[in-house]
Amino acid sequence: MAQSHAPGHGHSHDAGHVHGATDKRRVLIATCLTAGFMVAEALGGLLTGSLALLADAGHMLADAIALGLAWYAFHLAERPATGQLTYGFGRVKTLVAYTNGIAIFVIALWIVYEAWQRLRAPSPVLAGPMLVVAVLGLLVNIASFLILNGGDRESLNMRGAILHVMGDLLGSGAAIVAALVILATGWTPIDPILSVVVSLLILSTAWSLMRAAAHVLLEGAPPELDRDVIARDIEASVKGVRQVHHVHVWSIDGSNTMATLHACLREGVDPHRAVGAIKKRLATQHGIAHVTVEPEFGLCADGTPEHDFLHATPPHHGHYH
Repeated sequence: MAQSHAPGHGHSHDAGHVHGATDKRRVLIATCLTAGFMVAEALGGLLTGSLALLADAGHMLADAIALGLAWYAFHLAERPATGQLTYGFGRVKTLVAYTNGIAIFVIALWIVYEAWQRLRAPSPVLAGPMLVVAVLGLLVNIASFLILNGGDRESLNMRGAILHVMGDLLGSGAAIVAALVILATGWTPIDPILSVVVSLLILSTAWSLMRAAAHVLLEGAPPELDRDVIARDIEASVKGVRQVHHVHVWSIDGSNTMATLHACLREGVDPHRAVGAIKKRLATQHGIAHVTVEPEFGLCADGTPEHDFLHATPPHHGHYH
């Protein structure tokens, strides 16, 4: 079996390392801002009786914890691979992103339940102090969002962190609108109603994040890559390759893509040169930086004879393992 990094792998690794260090610092700043103001917003919600403020404080509490976990995931990802964890700790970021999505679901459902209780039994709200606290919260959340938004948007961990802060941003905005409506009309049901609207908006985004993270954890192929198209491209583009099979494409953390495949070569072809050409093709045309290629002549190492290769059904009919 031939195995090595494809051309340009070192460059992408260095770029990822720079992104990781910068994103780690961004997340730490956002964590401190969120945790610091969460206490003030919770006290403001209790004093004013505003569910919108308490809901946003609940968001910020979970977000402070989630952002802290996101920061720790970046910290773990910097550790080198070990004998037991041969790919290192990069996938911890994806695991945290998935966990963050679940946390958002739980918080949103709790807010919906609390809103229903408030609608059944309305309680007085001090709109003036509520407005002051909500405006301050909005400013803090805008600062956190701008800090995180400058990071790597392809990172699932970073997307999870941004999603949490975006939820806080919407929550603060809803609290401001609710406070203004209560000041102008005295209609307090607007407070729980807007809390539910914000929760539903966040739920849809959380679902997309969880799906993306679960796809990576299940080692699914990146959405922009088609395994069968890649196989046919190699067969058509790389001289001396008769057939490609046993193709597996996956991502470690949503941004670093890897692949393994078997390449059945024509007689007389230099396997080292063919493997190099396959790696170069995958790196330049498909963005796959780390590839393991097993060259074969006549007989697959897994026991499938050459005759089966030549008369097999097309790849999309189930030939791949």
